[in-house]
Amino acid sequence: MPVSDDKNFRTNASSLRRPTRLGDEVYNAIYSQLMSHKIAPGGRISVDSLARELGVSQTPVREALSRLEAQGLVVKTHLIGYSAAEQMDKQRFEQLYELRLLVEPFAAARAAVHMSDDSIKELESLAQSMKLLERNNSRAAYGQFAQSDGEFHNLIALGSGNELVHAVLSNLHTHLHLFRLFYHSRATADANNEHDQIIEALRRRDPDAAAAAMSHHLECSKARFTSYFSD
Repeated sequence: MPVSDDKNFRTNASSLRRPTRLGDEVYNAIYSQLMSHKIAPGGRISVDSLARELGVSQTPVREALSRLEAQGLVVKTHLIGYSAAEQMDKQRFEQLYELRLLVEPFAAARAAVHMSDDSIKELESLAQSMKLLERNNSRAAYGQFAQSDGEFHNLIALGSGNELVHAVLSNLHTHLHLFRLFYHSRATADANNEHDQIIEALRRRDPDAAAAAMSHHLECSKARFTSYFSD
């Protein structure tokens, strides 16, 4: 995916402010490069080069890479160092959706019963912020949408009240890896419409409707990203 002409990912020292939480700024900068393929899948990552580019010491860069390693976006190899994770293959993609279709509709049905009113309001607020990102057609906003999409599904899993379901889904970091496959500008608008259907079912406290809305969303999501694997 060519991104050299995308100014949103020309991150340099001047683009980074000096906030209290510099580590988050460094993390976001490297995350954006990974999601945009400025750092290509499988590509080596030089801590020293990133530190110079971002105008920071190596410490926040290493901390950011450790966070990204925990999310599966970065791989650290003994005696070699860091590299960007490879893209998921078609088999992994199919298995991922098999698992999601088994677990997430169940989680949504339980959330319709167990999720607190405050948590549903939090979900609604998150959905609104994602609609604002939809209006921004940049790849930077697309990367932010991936993070928010993951949080949306995480809140529902948490709201199910089943700690094991929540743990399994959280550890997959599904949304970061899916949105990293390729830049799909329609994915944001379509996903937002499907999220609204899920929220409406949760608001009505209708387990069957919540499970059906989640299943529909996952099937649509799978169809959107399947095109990456087309011959």
